[in-house]
Amino acid sequence: MKKLFVLICLTSSLFGFSQEKETIDFQRNELKGNALFLVLGAVELTYERLINEDTGLGISLFFVAEDEFDTNFSLTPYYRAYFGKKPAAGFFVEGFAMLNSYIDHGYTTYYYDNGTTITNFVADEVGADFALGFGLGSKWIHRKGFVFEFNAGIGRNLFSDNSPEIVGRGGITLGYRF
Repeated sequence: MKKLFVLICLTSSLFGFSQEKETIDFQRNELKGNALFLVLGAVELTYERLINEDTGLGISLFFVAEDEFDTNFSLTPYYRAYFGKKPAAGFFVEGFAMLNSYIDHGYTTYYYDNGTTITNFVADEVGADFALGFGLGSKWIHRKGFVFEFNAGIGRNLFSDNSPEIVGRGGITLGYRF
């Protein structure tokens, strides 16, 4: 009888440790557009895949046809860690890599003794570089799946001496989680 009781206790203790962690089911894909850049004359589209409740991987595509921006194209993959109470929402920190192309507008200025100056357009130099950086931001999710976020980041170009030394990343973004 003692042996049967010990056997039952041992087998029941094995079943006591077979509990799984409760996971939250949520939508894991987001498609977003940067509303701030759209107002300024540029386009930035972003896709993000949420790995779990606290992390996500994404990629942004930025392009512009106007001369006001130093960067005219960038492809930016990023990794985010979220610190909010809702799944993949709230305050976040991101690390990013950026492949960017730029236009360097060349001007030469001549100063004459009589006080006049003449500025001549020399040529546009087009180049590309690779940057690494980090950013901060916050994301809010509506219960119907709409996403609102703002973020800002800074990075440094690594290879070309002619490219802008510092690159920025940021905006006010609207999107949808599906």
